[in-house]
Amino acid sequence: MTDPMIVSGTATNIESLRQPLVAGSLQIQQQVIPQLANLGEGGLDVLMEFLYERRNNPATWVDGKVYQVLYTSDSPKAKEFLQNNFPSGIVPLKSDGNIDYSPIQKLLAEQDFQAADRITIQKMCELAGPKAVQRKWLYFTEVENFPATDLQTLNSLWVVHSEGKFGFSVQREIWLGLGKNWDNLWEKIGWKKGNNWTRYPNEFTWKLTAPRGHLPLSNQLRGVRVMASLLSHSAWS
Repeated sequence: MTDPMIVSGTATNIESLRQPLVAGSLQIQQQVIPQLANLGEGGLDVLMEFLYERRNNPATWVDGKVYQVLYTSDSPKAKEFLQNNFPSGIVPLKSDGNIDYSPIQKLLAEQDFQAADRITIQKMCELAGPKAVQRKWLYFTEVENFPATDLQTLNSLWVVHSEGKFGFSVQREIWLGLGKNWDNLWEKIGWKKGNNWTRYPNEFTWKLTAPRGHLPLSNQLRGVRVMASLLSHSAWS
């Protein structure tokens, strides 16, 4: 039989975490989410309530963290909640190129960053057309012609599901902060160390301990022009 004092204590803990989840700073929210996840169904209920209340707002990485906790939990109730309210994920999968980005959302929710990166490049090739799909890499001119909607969708998927650490917009912010110096960017995001390029795939870091802006790779082995077209795209203006 469950000790009523323990149940009462758990309920008290849950209620004490509800307000910081809703109104706390990003740092506080980041700490509160796993605490609630560890408090069983009651904690998951608070996380579901938080996500439901925010369903009409653009997803942030805090929403992404909550979604990930619910997505990877063993709770049938949480799975039913996501299926009913977020059947295709938390980021709207808008595409002017009629591309299905749902596999990326699924992999990112599972924090399988290596597979998500691989599929991201595949989807970008699909967006560029059959020739790019066949060669498996992109010309910078193809990137220039990408619809802004699709790049924004891809970026949102990475930002929302990485605690704000990964994404094209994050890479662009770092690049601009470094005065558009490519050598400094490669070093800063962990794509190069000294004169040595980071070797794919084993030398890259496929988890959140990676440097900020480390992912997605977005064709990094094809030289600077693809990256320049990507970070200078009108999607970010």
